[in-house]
Amino acid sequence: MNATVCRTSRTTICLAVLALAHGIAQAQQAEAPAAPAAAADSGPMQQVAVTGTRIRAAALTATSPVSQYSAADIAIGRAITVEDFSVKVPQLAGGVNGTSAGSDGFGAQTLDLRNLGQSRTLVLINGTRAVPFGFRNAVDVNFIPAPLLKRVDVLTGGAAAVYGADAIAGVVNFIINDRFDGLQASTNYRTGADGGAQKGVNVTGGTALGEKGHIVGYLELTRRDGLMAGDRDFARVKPTLRPGAGGNFVDVASGRAFSYTDGGQLSSTKQTTDYTPDYTLIQPLKRFNASSFFTYELSEGVEAYGRAMFSRTNTTGAPTTGQAPPVLSGVFAINQNNPYIPAAVRNQLTFVNGVARVQVDRSLGELGVITIDNKRDTYQLQAGLRGPLTSHINWDVYVQSGRSSESLIVNGDASKAGAAALVNATNIFGPGADVSSIARPFDYGDRVRKQVVTAATLSGDSSDVFKLPAGPLGFAVGAEARRETGEFSYSPSLAQSFNQATVAGPAAPPSFRAKEIYAEVLVPVLRNLPLIHNLSVEGAVRRSFYSKSLGGDNAYTTDKLGASWAVDEQLRLRATKQSVIREPNMGEYANPVFSLPFNALVTTARLQPRYQGDPCALGTGDKAQCARFGAPAAGSYNSLDPALLTGGYYYGGNPAIRAEKGDTRTLGLVLTPAFAKGLSITVDYYDIKLKDAVGQVQPVDALTSCYITDPRADNPLCQAVTRDPATGRIKDAYPVDRNLAEIRQSGFDVDASYRQNVPFGLPGKKLNWGYQAAIVKSYTIQKNPVLDPIDCKGTYGFRCSSDAVSLVAPAYRHRATLAWDFDKVTAQLGWKRVGKVKDSTVGSKESIAAQDYFELNFAFRPAIAGLTVNVGIDNLFDKQPPTPTNASIFNTYPDTYNVLGRAIGFSVNYKL
Repeated sequence: MNATVCRTSRTTICLAVLALAHGIAQAQQAEAPAAPAAAADSGPMQQVAVTGTRIRAAALTATSPVSQYSAADIAIGRAITVEDFSVKVPQLAGGVNGTSAGSDGFGAQTLDLRNLGQSRTLVLINGTRAVPFGFRNAVDVNFIPAPLLKRVDVLTGGAAAVYGADAIAGVVNFIINDRFDGLQASTNYRTGADGGAQKGVNVTGGTALGEKGHIVGYLELTRRDGLMAGDRDFARVKPTLRPGAGGNFVDVASGRAFSYTDGGQLSSTKQTTDYTPDYTLIQPLKRFNASSFFTYELSEGVEAYGRAMFSRTNTTGAPTTGQAPPVLSGVFAINQNNPYIPAAVRNQLTFVNGVARVQVDRSLGELGVITIDNKRDTYQLQAGLRGPLTSHINWDVYVQSGRSSESLIVNGDASKAGAAALVNATNIFGPGADVSSIARPFDYGDRVRKQVVTAATLSGDSSDVFKLPAGPLGFAVGAEARRETGEFSYSPSLAQSFNQATVAGPAAPPSFRAKEIYAEVLVPVLRNLPLIHNLSVEGAVRRSFYSKSLGGDNAYTTDKLGASWAVDEQLRLRATKQSVIREPNMGEYANPVFSLPFNALVTTARLQPRYQGDPCALGTGDKAQCARFGAPAAGSYNSLDPALLTGGYYYGGNPAIRAEKGDTRTLGLVLTPAFAKGLSITVDYYDIKLKDAVGQVQPVDALTSCYITDPRADNPLCQAVTRDPATGRIKDAYPVDRNLAEIRQSGFDVDASYRQNVPFGLPGKKLNWGYQAAIVKSYTIQKNPVLDPIDCKGTYGFRCSSDAVSLVAPAYRHRATLAWDFDKVTAQLGWKRVGKVKDSTVGSKESIAAQDYFELNFAFRPAIAGLTVNVGIDNLFDKQPPTPTNASIFNTYPDTYNVLGRAIGFSVNYKL
């Protein structure tokens, strides 16, 4: 790092670190012989890769808080997909997962650190970016082969200066076992009651390429069966009722009304049908993964390396508009010569000139519920060269290209064009009509996301030139160029369907370029002094230039200052201060504005939290404000009746949107006391402040602000929801993305482990205790400068979601484990706790009690060399999910609480 780099930054940190390094170097030249050299001083540098820094040096001590999960942690839990493992990490919220009905993730599994949003968590593979999918910057981690993981590092303090944009909440780095040697085959199986079974087989092979390299190959087939809502009692607590499958009819001329029950009986009572049992609770998944990793020494000092990863994932779930069958609704002309009219019905109809006009309100249940099939192909290719420049400095250059493509087909919907003819082509009076003439699948469209990254880094330490009294100075400098493009094409045929909203892709394929330079320096300050076993400071700076396809070049500087102070071999303190950014994703800046029917906010469970009714009609609104905006009187209409909500819900991108910016701070300690050998305790405090956060003002927030909490004429949020000038009823909503919010969160991460001999003469060898916890001290979201900050600590519900995906934000989560090692067996008891949360809805006093989940696992190592068998029970006591009044889909919050129930599983692993 030099003065030129410092001039491009906004930081005095850069200059201060340089000055400190220079001053210590000058002092070292004038002082007595230096302190004993570090371990790296004797011979060529041994590279050590640490998540949170690009500096590779021996005995490197990280300043950023990182939690690590080993291959053994993943294996004993029989993880088939990354989702199986990630749900156990306390710092990770729900994100999109296999239970996300109606999400535009369409079967993906995404990661969300600290409930700050899936687009604010950066996912890495072996320290480099994974390719995202769809509109967002989120990664479908189904792409990553869980059985091939060597470890997973979770950095929860922000890392923009080191890794670039999107690392606001932190980084999840998946470290692949690319040095595997031998041949290994594994099979996995897990099942709950009545569905949701997962099974998989995988084969891994690795071998040396003479004396110059190594290659690893991996193949995997995974399948997860679907689980229907009807298989779980909690999902049916509050039925989702639709117009009856037998039909509700009104003869327009006479006003005579009649209906048919689901059993085909004529009735004078209006009928409804509950289709919830047929909805998808857990989406079925089929996945094929193939990966290869290699290294090869091309010549002395030059090594080639790379990876090729491919994944094909097929899922079937719910489209964004929900799974309810189409509804044949409207006034239709029924011909008198229609042979399908039952005799009992013919007497109810009034024929004028051979035609009866009939109001029909009938679900087309014969089509089944609506589903969407998604085939997602993801690949990433990487090729690089690296080698030593000197015995203590290494260079590394690579290029990687990735692509995620999706093809989506909607089944169970029908063509509206044939509705008028249908009423005379089949018997619509009663269930079981032949609706094949209008049934058809719809091509939803295709989404393609591409990413190309080129990077070069020089990393090492200063041993070849100078050494400070406490050791050599570590450094990394480099440059990175990244281009991302999106191609989003949606079928115009969607407009011909009953239920699918018209979806429009961007007018032109969006893209952006990022060109970045970065530098890090690690300065050893003091060493081997009283109360200072080792003291070092770390500085980093990154200058980023972004250019979007819609114009608006932007330049940003992010920086980091960190310190690590080892008081002695038992206690180390660490601290960081960093600035972070997130450029808007393609959906936020490039999407056109398109719409859903406003009544979808009532009829679609996933959308219901966004609208809770008209405060003026409910009688909760300020009377003067309601009169000012021409609202109808309290009780004059049902503001939750879909038939009365005739307007639109308009949403989309905003080309004027800006980057999110923030600051993160961490302060922690690592304790390994001599009096308790085998004990390690890590506690880190974090504080995150995010400004200009991208968000939307949903109708529920706009109406609450306008008519309840801030009822004044010039409240700008009143314009986010309009009224019909003729009736005064709610009409349209405009939740377009804007830089609205400020998000703040602080808390503690705790990680403790203790390994001891089995006490009291009990059998076995070792006991291993583990405890990881995420404790939130404060969490506020200010969704708009007009709105007061919301206290979101320990809450659930849409109001406190930062991205409308993860909906439960407990103030406390933990995972505790006790493993008992024997010669041939390891037994492990796991305890996951999700703390108590309260309803974030205004005026609600409801809460969800803390939920505890236990698992019991066994790893058997029989006498057969290379064979390991893992068996276990998840959700040991069959804990059922809570069903609060203000629930998300299926009467609970599947993003957080277990919906599968007790599950039994095993894995068999054999290595030659």
